Amino acid sequence: MAFLHRSATTAVLFALHLLLITTASVASSPSSLPEQQQDDMPALLHLKRALTSGAGDALRQWSPESGAHHCSWPGVTCDARSGRVVALALGGRLDGELSPAVARLTELKALSFPSARLGGEIPPQLWRLRRLQVLNLAGNSLRGRLPATFPEGLKSLDLSGNRLSGAIPPALGSCAALRRLRLSSNSLDGTIPTRIGELARLRVLDLSGNRLTGGVPPELLHCRGLVRMDLSGNLLHDRLPSGLAELKNLEFLSLSGNNFSGEIPSGLGQLGVLEFLNLTNNSLSGEVPVDLVALQNRTVLLDNNKRSDEEITAAAVNAAAPVSPVHVVTARSVTGELFPVSPIPIIIRQLTEIRPGTSNGSSGSNGDGGLGIKEIAAIAAASAIVVVLLVALTLCICTRKWPLRPSKRSVRTREVKVFADVEIGAPLTYVAVVHATGNFNASNCIGNGGFGPTYKAEVAPGVLVAIKRLAIGKQHGDKEFQAEVRILGQCRHPHLVTLLGYHISESEMFLIYNYLPGGNLESFIQERGKRPISWRRLHKIALDVARALAYMHDECAPRILHRDVKPNNILLDNECNAYLSDFGLARILRNSETHATTDVAGTFGYVAPEYAMSRRVSDKADVYSYGVVLLELISDKKALDPSFSPYGNGFNIVSWVLRLIQRGRVREFFIEGLWEKAPHDDLVEFLNLAVRCTQESLASRPTMKHVVRRLRELRPPSY
Repeated sequence: MAFLHRSATTAVLFALHLLLITTASVASSPSSLPEQQQDDMPALLHLKRALTSGAGDALRQWSPESGAHHCSWPGVTCDARSGRVVALALGGRLDGELSPAVARLTELKALSFPSARLGGEIPPQLWRLRRLQVLNLAGNSLRGRLPATFPEGLKSLDLSGNRLSGAIPPALGSCAALRRLRLSSNSLDGTIPTRIGELARLRVLDLSGNRLTGGVPPELLHCRGLVRMDLSGNLLHDRLPSGLAELKNLEFLSLSGNNFSGEIPSGLGQLGVLEFLNLTNNSLSGEVPVDLVALQNRTVLLDNNKRSDEEITAAAVNAAAPVSPVHVVTARSVTGELFPVSPIPIIIRQLTEIRPGTSNGSSGSNGDGGLGIKEIAAIAAASAIVVVLLVALTLCICTRKWPLRPSKRSVRTREVKVFADVEIGAPLTYVAVVHATGNFNASNCIGNGGFGPTYKAEVAPGVLVAIKRLAIGKQHGDKEFQAEVRILGQCRHPHLVTLLGYHISESEMFLIYNYLPGGNLESFIQERGKRPISWRRLHKIALDVARALAYMHDECAPRILHRDVKPNNILLDNECNAYLSDFGLARILRNSETHATTDVAGTFGYVAPEYAMSRRVSDKADVYSYGVVLLELISDKKALDPSFSPYGNGFNIVSWVLRLIQRGRVREFFIEGLWEKAPHDDLVEFLNLAVRCTQESLASRPTMKHVVRRLRELRPPSY
């Protein structure tokens, strides 16, 4: 089953917890902290030494020699009164192991190192942190067994996507405050502990992708506040408990890939808020309850259920289909409609963990965490203060973090300006660049874009860079161009091609990027018939690009639009990690602007309709282009495939996928072999996401942040 099903992303949930924990704990200046509370610095330095990489630039700043107080180090949050560390949060690649020294941070309430490539075992000392409320170590390579005891104040535990083994400890039932428990995509075995049923506040339970046996314990159904439950991809058996119908708040239920038998409990159809039900690949038999498919925007997946000569039937489904636009997959056949017949079809509506509701009798609580209106108001007020401070701090850091090397003369016709944080092991000079490209010889050209060709250049033995030569006359002026390039030079993200420097003069302009040896995504798509189909690899590429766009849209200051997202502008390394390139077409959006009007740029087939027709530019135009890329990634068609010509002008890959969906022929969309290589419901959800990205209505398209969240939920195991 998919790795990390997350409806409300870890990042958002962690941020909410962090704000709640640190409302009065914003990292203060060293002078405002008590002198006696400096004992957390040695623990942080021990933690750093156990890690071999730096999450970008973050861990390099964890140094006493920097002159900064450890409470101002990246990823560190301290209590303003005591000066003690209360939260650690670092994203990106760290490598190494988690040091036992973390247990010396006795006031720690939140620890988040997701997808950091950590190995080894979780230090036993970590579980002795009595104040710990949030622990997120998802997406690493941690091994070993879970402990016999846990911090009783734990509210969120995410250890999904690791290599943990052994049984799930019953002691989790003692964590009365636990709201989210994610242990998916590990190698856990044994049965589901009955004591999990004692977690009255539990909202999210994800145990998918393990080796759990037995049935669904009746005690588990005491968790009446559950919004999301995923037990798919295990070795569970027995009949489905009729008590599932008592989980009235359940919106997402996946029990696929097990060996459940018997009939589908009729009461499941009475779950009025249920949006997604996946019972595929079991041994269920009998008819589908009519009321199970009687609500709109509900997805029911029942494929591959068969026991001896009995199989699940679609009689009830067919009876309900004319009045209920739902997606129902039954034994080796598709019946019903895949989405409501409307101008803007959606296969599966967005599933979220945090949703207004009245669960547990609390009129102001949300569906996931039980936060009341007063609490949310307090968090919002604290957020406003924190955001203002962080924005100011970020701007200060950004303006001094990558200053350009000063020139000796105000005008130098052959000067290459290199960003100060760049170190490639060789000097970047105008002469070296031009010589390395053979004076921009066509034999060194590795790509052509709308803004100019790109050349491969070996500026020193073994030191390769990519030179993007810009067409003279397309800029709006040297000063404006340089200002925009400086902003782009400040952008640093693991999945953005790194801008190393640039040259600008009356006769020549070029940008210098890091070189990536894996070619571009367009070539990858054209040549993938030469390699086995890998759902994991395709998903990874999609997530990498989504993360880069989300960073550009929401984290850059000022925000950046790409305006030409297409496979040719997505580069790969030798491990098929993806990087978004070609910012020559990007325009800068200041915080006060929501849209801009400019010359139409981009590539036909990928340009959003409103962009091509009205020159209306927004981040949602990038979302549309990204959606087209997703469709190409999982099919054997191009955006404007020659096979579309019989359908007339304007027919493209978006038109084609909608046509197949309306005719119930979704499987035909996927590239040959992919349907057999991945969970069908994951592929359908992936396709649904692409369809949502390419809707004509801007308001109906998701943000890239949401796209990242959904893709993380669909992440395959063994990432």
